[in-house]
Amino acid sequence: MADWLNGARLLIYSHDTFGLGHLRRCQSIAHALVERYKGLSVLILSGSPIIGSFDFRARVDFVRIPGVIKLYNGEYTSLGLHIDLKETMAIRASIIHHTAQTFAPDLFLVDKEPLGLKGEIHDTLTMLKSRGTQLVLGLRDIMDEPTLLRREWRSKNLMPALDELYDDIWVFGLEEIWDPLTDLDVSPAVRDKMVYTGYLPRQVPKHSKALSPVEMDEPYLLVTAGGGGDGDAMMDWTMRAYEADPELPYPAVFVLGPFMRSEMQNELMERGARLDRVEVVAFDSHMELLMKKSSGVVAMGGYNTFCEIISLDKRALIIPRSHPRQEQLIRARRADELGLVRMLTDDSISDPQVMIDALRALPAQRLPSEAKIPNLLGGQAKVGDLAGQSLRQRKGPELVVLQGQN
Repeated sequence: MADWLNGARLLIYSHDTFGLGHLRRCQSIAHALVERYKGLSVLILSGSPIIGSFDFRARVDFVRIPGVIKLYNGEYTSLGLHIDLKETMAIRASIIHHTAQTFAPDLFLVDKEPLGLKGEIHDTLTMLKSRGTQLVLGLRDIMDEPTLLRREWRSKNLMPALDELYDDIWVFGLEEIWDPLTDLDVSPAVRDKMVYTGYLPRQVPKHSKALSPVEMDEPYLLVTAGGGGDGDAMMDWTMRAYEADPELPYPAVFVLGPFMRSEMQNELMERGARLDRVEVVAFDSHMELLMKKSSGVVAMGGYNTFCEIISLDKRALIIPRSHPRQEQLIRARRADELGLVRMLTDDSISDPQVMIDALRALPAQRLPSEAKIPNLLGGQAKVGDLAGQSLRQRKGPELVVLQGQN
């Protein structure tokens, strides 16, 4: 039996100032929902400059808004346009508002930022709420270290939005692992809106026309920095281990990420080319395929990579970043405590022997599935249930359930 939500519409907002995490989370949710609800259409608003590199299923499309990027000093600047940031933000807000007004979604899912980048979706949220659209804030399992998050949210005055604008808050994780709003001054009404879904599982695409950029046939170690914008140190440390010890248990495939500095990309490719058991590629939009074929993973531990590791049940070595956010550090520490992965901090990053020892120990590490955490990967089913409930309330009698449809 398949659910048909005839004419139902979901709009997803993803600000995408850095990396691939937001986009890939939104893509995963969209694909799961259109597979489950055959009459549903999903439109993603994204500032990612590489969204066009990803495959989207039928009834999922995107609107690309002008990109911005966060600099190391915490300020933002226009990514592709040589115009003032204020003008870029005005263009983004106008596109978002007009798209929402025309698309007229039944459900609006906002990823991570309650009011969008620099408040750019506030007017859109207000407009949609006046139309009766269901407004949902989606939060990853861990936002940041509580003191830092509290300071950030207070400066942006975000708490009123959770109380006054949003109908529901979906947390894509487990309360037993982390409360993303811990130590914030959250009202009981907001707590009542929060639903923990479990992590979002990832599947290897059943049918893909994409050609793998990797020529390695034997079991390999996948080394990934996600988007790569802050993966220099982790990639260099792992590469130095392979340069120092040619007898490591597995050959390695390094996937650098599209946002890694070109100078660092070139350096790592040159170093990898000199090693018989190392292959280096710049980017692949089908990471699930590469990870599925791997024997283990070395990664930084962003949300999406973590979901892929536990979904595909891979032994993993995580080297989290701790700046500018501590999200990865907290996630890796908790996952290590629960026996899902092994964490290495960058305290010993100057010593390749520490990495060598960790890589040699990886084949004996237990699999994530052996931790046996209930509902760990229940996110897709739970989000499907929650979305279906919201859309049925909005569409009412227009919902038709057809027997025997797939």
